[in-house]
Amino acid sequence: MPDRLPPLTALRAFDSAARHMSFAKAAEELNVTPAALSFQIKSLEEHLGRPLFRRLNRAVELTEAGKTLAPGAAEGFEALTAAWRAVRRLQDNTTLTVTAGPALTAKWLAPRLYEFARSHPEIDLRFSATLRQMDFARDEVDVAIRFGYGPDEGVWAMPLRKDWMTPVMTPELAERYPTPESLTEAPLLFDESLNFLDPPCDWPVWFRTQGIDFTPTHGAWFSQADHAIDAALAGVGVALGRRSIIVTDLHAGRLVAPFKTAIETKAHFRFLCARGTENRPQIAAFREWFVAEIEKTAYVSEALDIIPVEDIPPP
Repeated sequence: MPDRLPPLTALRAFDSAARHMSFAKAAEELNVTPAALSFQIKSLEEHLGRPLFRRLNRAVELTEAGKTLAPGAAEGFEALTAAWRAVRRLQDNTTLTVTAGPALTAKWLAPRLYEFARSHPEIDLRFSATLRQMDFARDEVDVAIRFGYGPDEGVWAMPLRKDWMTPVMTPELAERYPTPESLTEAPLLFDESLNFLDPPCDWPVWFRTQGIDFTPTHGAWFSQADHAIDAALAGVGVALGRRSIIVTDLHAGRLVAPFKTAIETKAHFRFLCARGTENRPQIAAFREWFVAEIEKTAYVSEALDIIPVEDIPPP
C-alpha cells in the first residue's frame, strides 16, 4: 500500500466523526451537510481499502482500523492547529499574553502594569493568573513568569532574582512583638504554597536563624501566598512573607519587616517564552520593563541579612 496520504478534508471529516461518534454532529461542526461528510469518509475508506466505521441503526462505532487511525488523526490536527496559531502570532507585534501565578499577579504585577501600559500604548496586554504548566504553542501564551527550580526544557528561559522571606506584620503588631523571641507568642500565618520548597523555608527554619528552637503548631494556614499577606495586612497575624509578594506593601508602609534576617530560597523566578521568540518587540519590551521594575525595589534587600537556606544548620 503506498504511503501517499488521503485528502486533508477526508481526514478532517474522519477526525470530527470519531470525536463525536456521530456523522450529524461532525457535519454540524464542519459546516457541511451530512451527505457531504459521509461522502468524505467513504472516499477515505476507499483510499484505505477497508471500513473505518460500522454504520448501526442510530449510531456509528469505530472499526479496528478506525480505532488505530483516530488517535493519530486527532494528534495531527492538534499539532497542525497549534503550529498555525504559533505562526500567526509571529506576525502580531501588538498583542502580548502573559501568565504568572495568582499571588505574584495580585501583589506585584497588577499594581505596576499601568507603567508598562503607559510606556507601550501600542501593545495590547492580556494577562492570565495561573500556575498551570504552559505549552506556548497550544495555549497562545507569549510569556510565562514561574517560580521554582526548573529545568525549563525546550523553551527560552532567563533566571530572575531568587526570593527571600522574612517576618512581616502591621506597624501596630510590630510594637506588640518587638523581638524574635516574642514571635513565639504571636499569632503566626502559614503559606502552604511553599510546601514544595526543598530545603524548606518555613517558620522553624527562620527561628533557627535567631538561635530559637521553636516549631509552631497553631495558626492560620493559607493555600495562596497573597491570602496570607492579606491576613497580615488586616492585622490577623505575622506572615513569613516572600520578597516578591510583600515588597509593594513594605514600600507603602502598610507592612513592616522589623527583623533584619531573611531566608533565601534555592528556587527562583524565571522569565520564559518559546525559543526563538525572545526578541519579538513586545516580548523584549516586557522583559526589559520587568527586570527594571525588580531593580527599583532592590533597596529592600540591602537592609537585610539574607542567609541562603542551604547554609542554615538542620535542627
